[in-house]
Amino acid sequence: MNFSFAQQGQHIKLYKGTVFNSIPNDFKEIELENGRVTHVTDPELIAFFPLKQDSAQTAIIICPGGGYQRLAISHEGYELAKALNDLGITAFIFKYRLPNDTIMTDKAYVPLADAQQAIHLVRQNAAQWNINPAKVGIMGFSAGGHLAASLSTLYNQDLHHYKDSISLRPDFSVLVYPVISLREINAHKGSADRLLGKQPTEEMLKLFSCDEQVNAATPPTLLLLAADDKTVPPANSKSYYEAMIKNKVPAEIHLFQNGGHGFGLHLPGGFTWLDILKRWMVTNKF
Repeated sequence: MNFSFAQQGQHIKLYKGTVFNSIPNDFKEIELENGRVTHVTDPELIAFFPLKQDSAQTAIIICPGGGYQRLAISHEGYELAKALNDLGITAFIFKYRLPNDTIMTDKAYVPLADAQQAIHLVRQNAAQWNINPAKVGIMGFSAGGHLAASLSTLYNQDLHHYKDSISLRPDFSVLVYPVISLREINAHKGSADRLLGKQPTEEMLKLFSCDEQVNAATPPTLLLLAADDKTVPPANSKSYYEAMIKNKVPAEIHLFQNGGHGFGLHLPGGFTWLDILKRWMVTNKF
């Protein structure tokens, strides 16, 4: 199936009717400077279909970062979607809700619930969108990386009570300078506080510290980060990688010398990590 450029950036609502765990409110989505958005109340997928699709019919759901306060939807969303299209991959930018007690109940679970609904929706429409339902991955940046890792480890949390047998487990994960642990020693405090509040229970800390939830069924994962990241300690990615290796799950980590935090697709010197991604996906038959 070939899609025209006119179909690029198609907005697909995550929910029909009432939005999961929402509270009636008068919030309106706000566009911030530098291609960021906040106050998302009606989550959606923004679909980008390649003109020439890869033979594997692969799809990736992209979770922009922003500390669970905003979404860096430009350089951690649109740029990636277009780059993935160039590789023949169908891309879905995931505009998820940000934890907020004013507009939702059980705010800690809402981003995960939205992620479960996103992958359910993609697999539910796989035939229509010419996607292989066994090759649907998730990619996340910073706090979006935490959400991608959360879906990769907590996909069995029964939040929606679906009546069908569609799997919510991503087939693979790509985590870029991700928040992983919410424990104080390694946490990005802003992300942790916004998701769990300032006094989380031990149970919630353990549940949402993704390195502590890795098991043998966790999807194969590629991790990309910079050694000079001063915002999210590199120990986050290292602990996730070590947990993957301990559980004998395929994993690969690239710790770039420079890049800081928030480099998106572009590394210092004008390089990108697309070749690394492509080689890893080919090696793992995605």
